[in-house]
Amino acid sequence: MLEGMTFKDPRAGAVARLAALAADETRAACLLALLDGRAWTAGELARHCGVAASTLSEHLGKLVGGGLLAEERQGRHRYVRLTDARVAQLVEDLTAHIAPDAAEPPRGLRQSGADSAMARGRTCYDHLAGRLGIAVTDALTARGLLRQDTGFALTDAGLDWFGALGADLGRRGRRPLARACLDWTERRPHLAGAAGAALCRHLLDQGWCVRIGSSRAVKVTGAGERALTDLLGIDTATLR
Repeated sequence: MLEGMTFKDPRAGAVARLAALAADETRAACLLALLDGRAWTAGELARHCGVAASTLSEHLGKLVGGGLLAEERQGRHRYVRLTDARVAQLVEDLTAHIAPDAAEPPRGLRQSGADSAMARGRTCYDHLAGRLGIAVTDALTARGLLRQDTGFALTDAGLDWFGALGADLGRRGRRPLARACLDWTERRPHLAGAAGAALCRHLLDQGWCVRIGSSRAVKVTGAGERALTDLLGIDTATLR
């Protein structure tokens, strides 16, 4: 570098502005809530975050303006959701960098129970996470349907397996077919990408998994236990 001259990366300002969007506890809470892949009303998010509607509206404006959220209006209601899977990946990756002892301890039995349910199984935007997501990923790998040695990739047998299952991989656009997503509770990668989304959608559509309340937590049903055992040899006792 020439003396007296600096060469700042032209992307530095944009990175700083993006980081600033998440550098607020209320906005971070909104992003984490929307990892369930659904659209929420402004009122629902305000109650979830424990702030006034007017305060939440200001935060949503910044997140929408910054490209992290997309806004839809239906009549009098304003809905927001994460813009796309890339935003969800960014939020989940940030969460995975949190040290296990850095998060606030659960407040009371209800919060502790909710945390346990999230650890057992949850949606990570549009794919499965927690012990359920890891169990599925490990089973796909053990059966030669998924490779992890050079990054995540479905094998030919894996493509056939998804086809036989009837899970539409929706191979359109630039989204990767299979991608590793670091699980913030298990500290190991689970399956994301188009394949992860297709499998999650199929399990929910078949009633093999159901959502628990309005949270991201999901649980495996009796029919789901039988299906996961038959299809992938998963010991579902670990998911209860």
